[in-house]
Amino acid sequence: MQRRNFFKGAATAVTTAVAAASVSRVAMAALPEPASQSSADTAAPLVPPNGRPYRPVVTLNGWTTPWRMSNGVKEFHLVAEPVVREVAPGFSVNMWGYNGQSPGPTIEVVEGDRVRIYVTNRLPEHTTIHWHGQRLPNGMDGVGGLTQPHIAPGKTFVYEFVARRPGTFMYHPHADEMAQMAMGMMGLWITHPKAASPLIAHVDRDYAFLLSAYDVEPGAMTPRVNEMTDFNIWTFNSRVFPAITPLVAKQNDRVRIRVGNLTMTNHPIHIHGHEFEVTGTDGGPVPRSARWPEVTTDVAVGQMRQVEFIADELGDWALHCHKSHHTMGAMGHDVPTMIGVDHRGLVSKIQKIVPDYMLMGERGMGDMGSMEMPLPDNTFPMMSGTGPFGSLEMGGMFTTLKVRAQLGANDYRDPGWFKHPKDTVAWEWTGKPLGADAPRQTPPGSASGAPSVRKPGTDSGHDQHH
Repeated sequence: MQRRNFFKGAATAVTTAVAAASVSRVAMAALPEPASQSSADTAAPLVPPNGRPYRPVVTLNGWTTPWRMSNGVKEFHLVAEPVVREVAPGFSVNMWGYNGQSPGPTIEVVEGDRVRIYVTNRLPEHTTIHWHGQRLPNGMDGVGGLTQPHIAPGKTFVYEFVARRPGTFMYHPHADEMAQMAMGMMGLWITHPKAASPLIAHVDRDYAFLLSAYDVEPGAMTPRVNEMTDFNIWTFNSRVFPAITPLVAKQNDRVRIRVGNLTMTNHPIHIHGHEFEVTGTDGGPVPRSARWPEVTTDVAVGQMRQVEFIADELGDWALHCHKSHHTMGAMGHDVPTMIGVDHRGLVSKIQKIVPDYMLMGERGMGDMGSMEMPLPDNTFPMMSGTGPFGSLEMGGMFTTLKVRAQLGANDYRDPGWFKHPKDTVAWEWTGKPLGADAPRQTPPGSASGAPSVRKPGTDSGHDQHH
């Protein structure tokens, strides 16, 4: 991360900061240096170097940008520019983003802060930034042609407003949205409360990520921006499983997860092993009387959802979108259903003409998770990832919540796979086979003489992971 001189003394501030005017050459000398990030790793939370303290967020496979203080104003510098995002190891995509990444850096401020954001355009076309969900003067809302002139290539505009209410927000263009958002231009904005609130709990872990989708042909690097429905890359913060960082928590930590959706469809986000409550949206905190326990919450297009729970169940728990195709890797959607089709005698004949032909789908698609299938350069498997018991057969919008009894308060490292206590892993039945003519329901009180269930450890065939 390039932070050289970022926190040094502020130069003379621009006296008039309005979104409707580009910055003059004289004023450019006062610009804060833009921080930049090229790594796709999850950065440590950025503890505020000055101002009021708060629990900083952890942006999955992302980072929070630093600021400088200038005469009581928090100043940031965003640069809209072409970037190359590593979506997974060996798979990179040409995107448009901010400060070296897509999504752009998370901005964190405190309720009541006066904020000044310099936006420099290094794209080949004009742009703007809309501060999604914010209360601000109309001329700062960032809708090109309606509330401000477009930011032409090479120009820098200034937005200035007060962060009036706490919550989870987004920023994205309101100019040529079809291309610019489809190319990855988006970022998170977090406004922390300035004081204790009965509707905003203290949390031990605060995670945030954006949902985004792309249509990238296998072997290509640039998304098809004209696509409306047929996407094949489904991501958390422009990363796909198994390249998405796991969320970690110490047992009994209170965890907050902030999720924003800038795709073209809704996403039912599901967490295993725990119940949560939706405690906030981009409209603000949810009244306690309107909350209820859930394990899945639907995040519609353009929405933010903030969920909270106590991480009291040890283990490696799945966290994913519950639309099945959204937990898969790159694939075409014109594949016929071949389940039950008898290919015997056909494969060898086809391979004489097409040597790389592979049998696929006769027994379902599960074999794809472990199949060594040749792929074009710069793509990733349809199903991927390996766990302690074998192939996970997942991709896209999938990661894990790892809850451990021993974990430091500021430790966000992957603790590895969970070590299951004895007799707590599902095991293979090796008793008497159930005959086809066996009754499907045993009448109450008539189960005497039934074979006893043998648990793991009673013979060598029941070893489990420890």
